[in-house]
Amino acid sequence: MDKRARQKADPINPELLFWELSPRLPDNVIVSADSGTSANWFARALRFRRGMQASLSGTLATMCPGVPYTAAAKFAHPDRPAIGFVGDGAMQMLGINALITIAKYWRLWSNPTCIIAVLNNGDLNQVTWELHAMAGTPKVKETQDVPHFSFATYADSLGLKGIRVETPDQIVPAWEEALSADRPVVIDAVVDPTMPTLPPHIKASQARSYMKALMKGDPDARAILWHSVERGLA
Repeated sequence: MDKRARQKADPINPELLFWELSPRLPDNVIVSADSGTSANWFARALRFRRGMQASLSGTLATMCPGVPYTAAAKFAHPDRPAIGFVGDGAMQMLGINALITIAKYWRLWSNPTCIIAVLNNGDLNQVTWELHAMAGTPKVKETQDVPHFSFATYADSLGLKGIRVETPDQIVPAWEEALSADRPVVIDAVVDPTMPTLPPHIKASQARSYMKALMKGDPDARAILWHSVERGLA
């Protein structure tokens, strides 16, 4: 387990969600990740074995393919487990609609394992971090905040299974329950938007922009700086 995934967070470090899945990935699984921070954690924390498949959005800039890619994987390979990672912004934009398709057809699949894990942090997080690292701009709450939505409750309303994850100790039981479920599952994980998604090595210009953004009065500056120090980025 990477020690960074165990960093204290409010309430959950999103990286931990991926690290706990990695050793539990089923053989022959197909994993998809949306664009955004879900793609960052996907690339860093999941370790794929021979026979598994993985996919990302075309040029890492297409928002919302996570749930459709996962559904497509099940249509193409109904006997294989499929898992998708999606941010709450993309989930609200398109994912909740694509779940209706999954709810309609999942009974036709010989293997019902189809899991959508939502990084629910109330923020269009990738853009927020891009503003920090590339534009020297603090978070703009008016454009970045995502309205509250209970993805687990919505999944239940469709006849799927919804699992709400609000503390780190709930992550492993959630994965184990989802992987053994008799129907598709939505894991609604409440994660910390202030965990740095910057790569281990960044350009000097990015570091300057990052600090400039925080000094301008970012609403999450204190938490971001603390996590940055923990990860050795500041």
